[in-house]
Amino acid sequence: MALQDAILAALSNGESSGYDMAKAFDVTVANFWTASPQQLYRELDKMETAGLIEARMIQQLKRPNKRLFSLTDHGRATLRGFTIRAPKPTAIRDELLVQVESMDLADAASITVNVQNKLKASETKLKRYERTRSHLLDGRSERAYLAEADHLGPYLTLSRGITFEQENIRWCEFVLATLEDRTGAS
Repeated sequence: MALQDAILAALSNGESSGYDMAKAFDVTVANFWTASPQQLYRELDKMETAGLIEARMIQQLKRPNKRLFSLTDHGRATLRGFTIRAPKPTAIRDELLVQVESMDLADAASITVNVQNKLKASETKLKRYERTRSHLLDGRSERAYLAEADHLGPYLTLSRGITFEQENIRWCEFVLATLEDRTGAS
Protein backbone atom coordinates (compact mmCIF):
# COMPACT_ATOMS: atom_id res chain seq x y z
CA MET A 1 0.00 0.00 0.00
CA ALA A 2 1.23 3.44 -0.82
CA LEU A 3 0.67 6.63 1.11
CA GLN A 4 -1.54 7.66 -1.81
CA ASP A 5 -4.00 4.88 -0.97
CA ALA A 6 -4.15 5.92 2.69
CA ILE A 7 -4.83 9.53 1.66
CA LEU A 8 -7.55 8.47 -0.79
CA ALA A 9 -9.14 6.41 2.00
CA ALA A 10 -8.96 9.36 4.40
CA LEU A 11 -10.55 11.69 1.83
CA SER A 12 -13.33 9.18 1.18
CA ASN A 13 -14.79 10.43 4.47
CA GLY A 14 -15.00 13.99 3.15
CA GLU A 15 -13.08 17.11 2.28
CA SER A 16 -10.05 17.94 4.41
CA SER A 17 -7.16 20.37 4.65
CA GLY A 18 -3.63 19.01 4.74
CA TYR A 19 -3.29 20.21 8.33
CA ASP A 20 -6.50 18.48 9.44
CA MET A 21 -5.50 15.35 7.57
CA ALA A 22 -2.11 15.29 9.32
CA LYS A 23 -3.89 15.57 12.69
CA ALA A 24 -6.36 12.85 11.69
CA PHE A 25 -3.51 10.60 10.58
CA ASP A 26 -2.14 10.82 14.13
CA VAL A 27 -5.46 9.69 15.58
CA THR A 28 -7.09 7.37 13.08
CA VAL A 29 -4.89 6.24 10.22
CA ALA A 30 -1.86 6.03 12.52
CA ASN A 31 -3.07 2.69 13.80
CA PHE A 32 -2.23 1.21 10.39
CA TRP A 33 -0.16 3.77 8.47
CA THR A 34 2.34 6.46 9.42
CA ALA A 35 3.41 9.55 7.52
CA SER A 36 5.13 12.75 8.52
CA PRO A 37 3.35 16.02 7.67
CA GLN A 38 6.07 16.72 5.08
CA GLN A 39 5.44 13.36 3.36
CA LEU A 40 1.72 14.01 3.45
CA TYR A 41 1.98 17.47 1.84
CA ARG A 42 4.37 16.20 -0.85
CA GLU A 43 1.99 13.36 -1.67
CA LEU A 44 -1.04 15.69 -1.75
CA ASP A 45 0.74 17.87 -4.32
CA LYS A 46 1.60 14.82 -6.46
CA MET A 47 -1.96 13.52 -6.22
CA GLU A 48 -3.39 16.89 -7.22
CA THR A 49 -1.08 17.00 -10.24
CA ALA A 50 -2.16 13.46 -11.16
CA GLY A 51 -5.84 14.46 -10.98
CA LEU A 52 -6.69 12.12 -8.10
CA ILE A 53 -7.72 14.97 -5.82
CA GLU A 54 -8.64 18.60 -6.24
CA ALA A 55 -8.09 21.52 -3.94
CA ARG A 56 -10.02 24.67 -3.31
CA MET A 57 -8.52 27.66 -1.57
CA ILE A 58 -10.13 29.07 1.56
CA GLN A 59 -9.23 32.68 2.36
CA GLN A 60 -8.62 33.22 6.08
CA LEU A 61 -8.13 36.37 8.08
CA LYS A 62 -5.08 36.54 10.33
CA ARG A 63 -4.05 33.03 9.27
CA PRO A 64 -2.53 31.63 6.12
CA ASN A 65 -4.99 30.58 3.46
CA LYS A 66 -5.70 26.88 3.43
CA ARG A 67 -6.45 24.35 0.74
CA LEU A 68 -9.28 21.88 1.19
CA PHE A 69 -8.77 18.63 -0.69
CA SER A 70 -11.42 16.31 -2.03
CA LEU A 71 -11.52 13.24 -4.24
CA THR A 72 -12.04 13.58 -7.97
CA ASP A 73 -13.86 10.93 -10.01
CA HIS A 74 -10.42 9.63 -11.00
CA GLY A 75 -9.44 9.45 -7.31
CA ARG A 76 -12.62 7.54 -6.43
CA ALA A 77 -11.99 5.10 -9.27
CA THR A 78 -8.39 4.63 -8.13
CA LEU A 79 -9.55 3.96 -4.58
CA ARG A 80 -12.13 1.46 -5.84
CA GLY A 81 -9.39 -0.25 -7.83
CA PHE A 82 -7.21 -0.43 -4.73
CA THR A 83 -10.01 -2.00 -2.69
CA ILE A 84 -10.63 -4.84 -5.14
CA ARG A 85 -7.01 -6.01 -5.18
CA ALA A 86 -5.91 -8.63 -2.70
CA PRO A 87 -3.78 -6.90 -0.05
CA LYS A 88 -0.14 -7.80 0.32
CA PRO A 89 0.61 -10.08 3.27
CA THR A 90 1.42 -8.18 6.43
CA ALA A 91 5.03 -8.33 7.52
CA ILE A 92 6.18 -7.33 10.97
CA ARG A 93 9.27 -5.15 10.90
CA ASP A 94 9.96 -4.24 14.49
CA GLU A 95 13.43 -3.37 15.81
CA LEU A 96 12.37 -4.16 19.37
CA LEU A 97 11.58 -7.74 18.38
CA VAL A 98 15.06 -8.07 16.89
CA GLN A 99 16.56 -6.72 20.12
CA VAL A 100 14.55 -9.15 22.24
CA GLU A 101 15.48 -12.00 19.93
CA SER A 102 19.17 -11.26 20.49
CA MET A 103 18.98 -10.42 24.19
CA ASP A 104 21.02 -13.48 25.25
CA LEU A 105 24.05 -11.97 23.54
CA ALA A 106 23.16 -8.33 24.04
CA ASP A 107 22.59 -5.76 26.77
CA ALA A 108 19.50 -7.14 28.52
CA ALA A 109 19.19 -4.06 30.76
CA SER A 110 18.91 -1.72 27.76
CA ILE A 111 16.46 -4.03 26.06
CA THR A 112 14.35 -4.08 29.25
CA VAL A 113 14.25 -0.28 29.20
CA ASN A 114 13.23 -0.37 25.54
CA VAL A 115 10.39 -2.80 26.35
CA GLN A 116 9.28 -0.53 29.23
CA ASN A 117 9.28 2.45 26.85
CA LYS A 118 7.24 0.47 24.30
CA LEU A 119 4.77 -0.42 27.05
CA LYS A 120 4.35 3.25 28.01
CA ALA A 121 3.97 4.32 24.36
CA SER A 122 1.34 1.64 23.72
CA GLU A 123 -0.58 2.62 26.86
CA THR A 124 -0.57 6.25 25.74
CA LYS A 125 -1.70 5.38 22.23
CA LEU A 126 -4.41 3.06 23.57
CA LYS A 127 -5.80 5.85 25.76
CA ARG A 128 -5.89 8.19 22.75
CA TYR A 129 -7.65 5.56 20.63
CA GLU A 130 -10.16 4.89 23.41
CA ARG A 131 -10.92 8.63 23.68
CA THR A 132 -11.48 8.72 19.92
CA ARG A 133 -13.80 5.69 20.15
CA SER A 134 -15.77 7.34 22.98
CA HIS A 135 -16.10 10.51 20.87
CA LEU A 136 -17.32 8.52 17.86
CA LEU A 137 -19.84 6.53 19.91
CA ASP A 138 -21.09 9.73 21.58
CA GLY A 139 -23.04 7.83 24.24
CA ARG A 140 -24.36 5.15 21.88
CA SER A 141 -23.61 1.48 22.25
CA GLU A 142 -21.18 0.03 19.75
CA ARG A 143 -24.01 -2.02 18.27
CA ALA A 144 -26.15 1.10 17.74
CA TYR A 145 -23.23 3.02 16.24
CA LEU A 146 -22.42 0.21 13.80
CA ALA A 147 -26.07 0.00 12.75
CA GLU A 148 -26.46 3.78 12.22
CA ALA A 149 -23.07 5.27 11.28
CA ASP A 150 -22.61 6.81 7.85
CA HIS A 151 -18.94 5.74 7.70
CA LEU A 152 -17.99 2.36 9.18
CA GLY A 153 -14.38 2.20 7.98
CA PRO A 154 -12.87 4.66 10.44
CA TYR A 155 -14.48 2.91 13.39
CA LEU A 156 -13.48 -0.55 12.22
CA THR A 157 -9.85 0.45 11.66
CA LEU A 158 -9.81 2.24 15.02
CA SER A 159 -11.04 -0.99 16.60
CA ARG A 160 -8.09 -2.80 15.02
CA GLY A 161 -5.71 -0.17 16.38
CA ILE A 162 -7.16 -0.63 19.88
CA THR A 163 -6.76 -4.40 19.67
CA PHE A 164 -3.21 -4.01 18.34
CA GLU A 165 -2.16 -1.74 21.23
CA GLN A 166 -3.85 -4.01 23.78
CA GLU A 167 -1.80 -6.91 22.42
CA ASN A 168 1.39 -4.81 22.50
CA ILE A 169 0.70 -4.07 26.17
CA ARG A 170 0.08 -7.75 26.98
CA TRP A 171 3.29 -8.77 25.20
CA CYS A 172 5.41 -6.09 26.90
CA GLU A 173 4.01 -7.07 30.31
CA PHE A 174 4.76 -10.74 29.52
CA VAL A 175 8.36 -9.95 28.52
CA LEU A 176 8.95 -7.76 31.58
CA ALA A 177 7.43 -10.35 33.96
CA THR A 178 9.53 -13.10 32.40
CA LEU A 179 12.72 -11.06 32.73
CA GLU A 180 11.85 -10.17 36.33
CA ASP A 181 11.22 -13.83 37.17
CA ARG A 182 14.53 -14.83 35.60
CA THR A 183 16.60 -12.19 37.38
CA GLY A 184 14.78 -12.69 40.68
CA ALA A 185 15.43 -16.46 40.52
CA SER A 186 19.20 -16.16 40.20
